[in-house]
Amino acid sequence: MDKSKRLVSLDALRGFDMMFIMGVSGLIVALCHLFPDGDNSWLAQQMTHVDWNGLRHHDTIFPLFIFLAGVSWPFSLSRQREAGKSTGQIVWKIIRRCLILIALGLVYNGIFRLDFKTLRVASVLMRIGIAWAGAALIYLFVKSPWKRGIIAVAILIGYWLLIRFVGAPDVPGGGPLSLQGNLVGWVDRKLLLGRLLYDGGRFDPEGLLSAVPAIITAMLGMFAGDLVRLPDEKMSGGRKTLWLLAAAVVCGVLAWAWNFDFPINKKLWTSSFVLAVGSYSFACLAIFYYIIDVKGWKKWAFPLKVIGMNSITIYLLQRIVSISSINNFFFGGLAGLCGNPWGKVITSAGYVLVCWLILYFLYKKDVFLKV
Repeated sequence: MDKSKRLVSLDALRGFDMMFIMGVSGLIVALCHLFPDGDNSWLAQQMTHVDWNGLRHHDTIFPLFIFLAGVSWPFSLSRQREAGKSTGQIVWKIIRRCLILIALGLVYNGIFRLDFKTLRVASVLMRIGIAWAGAALIYLFVKSPWKRGIIAVAILIGYWLLIRFVGAPDVPGGGPLSLQGNLVGWVDRKLLLGRLLYDGGRFDPEGLLSAVPAIITAMLGMFAGDLVRLPDEKMSGGRKTLWLLAAAVVCGVLAWAWNFDFPINKKLWTSSFVLAVGSYSFACLAIFYYIIDVKGWKKWAFPLKVIGMNSITIYLLQRIVSISSINNFFFGGLAGLCGNPWGKVITSAGYVLVCWLILYFLYKKDVFLKV
């Protein structure tokens, strides 16, 4: 796709999201070590996941990416329709993309080591593929936004009832919302084989059953995409921004209320978690869309755009290529001279810089990993 025709705020927000995976979270923690509280500071804690219930910034990275994949789908579908693609061709493209993401997830997990006894089947990329594909198929075949909304509500309520009141059959009395006794883990133990999972083969945070509510995360993005796609003659950019903020408020209030009975939990991807991160995602999109695409202040977002247009590339590249070795080659000497804690700041910043320069080189060469 022509870089000049893309929704800049979408690429920039995706880049903002991915920069934490690209090393910015480590840089923030390193900067926190310059102050007395260090790892115990509120900001440093936000760069880590919660153990079970609750929400920190690091827990929003993954769902925001899925949300943004949803935002882009109405634009993509419109282009495919304009190009004369049939429904069958579009369905095949959706399925193919899902399968490619699952395959890339296996690559990320180390399938080429050929150690199938320890190979983890589930992955972040598998979750993205399943969630996006499920939402894309619903969007494709259910034309009415209201009907899609009813489906989303039904899935969230159905998932709540299932997880809240049905525990794992192999852990009687374990508690349906506990790490040991939840139904999500039981399904994965049956279908993915326990030895392939986290927590000693008992649970996987990117398992199969918890992928179902993640479909709604992508659907929320598609609702936002439909809104942003409206011609300015029908709705101004300012009004679109207000509607996005209103959606953020509604999702946030519902998440807060639901949390009392169905706790916000990323590993279970609870219905309250869907709404909480949906609130965050709507708010982020509103801010980026208003500043970049409504007000036209785009130049500052270029570094983020470079990341956002090759987000899966940098995710995989860090797994395959030793960015740390490259970073140490250029910045290790200076970091050693400075000593800690400044040395850690230098190496953390160097890591981010190396990643960005690689992506900038690919950007200038028009090289993008498209799935």
